Amino acid sequence: MSMREKGFTLFELLVSISIIAILTAMVSLSYSVAQKKARDTKRRQDMEAVQKAAEQFYSLSGDYSYPAGTTVADWTVNGEALLNLFPTDPKGEDYEAYSENFGTDTSQYCVCATVENSSNGNAEVNDCSAFASSGAYFCVKNQQ
Repeated sequence: MSMREKGFTLFELLVSISIIAILTAMVSLSYSVAQKKARDTKRRQDMEAVQKAAEQFYSLSGDYSYPAGTTVADWTVNGEALLNLFPTDPKGEDYEAYSENFGTDTSQYCVCATVENSSNGNAEVNDCSAFASSGAYFCVKNQQ
């Protein structure tokens, strides 16, 4: 055997490194997309949980009104807290990602979360005035 048969050629090494780089980029992109989708799903679930709690508050309150704010005390009816913690954005941001109008008019409400993928949203603006098949926000509003 000669020395030439024992190693890889420069071309073979470049091809191998290129393949590994392409695979790494594909995995990284897929992971990023999956993370965004998971965060949007969490936002939708949070908004639906707020909607369910608000509707339960409405039916139990006696005066058919919605909560006046976002604290636990605002969401307590007959000593029972219907929403122990108002949700925050999955990215760790506080309420800036949400638009809520609890307290301004207790006969109605609108709560919206900003979504990262517009195909996961249902509104074009964060005030429940423009529901659509997709948009930058996922909003819920009073059902009564």
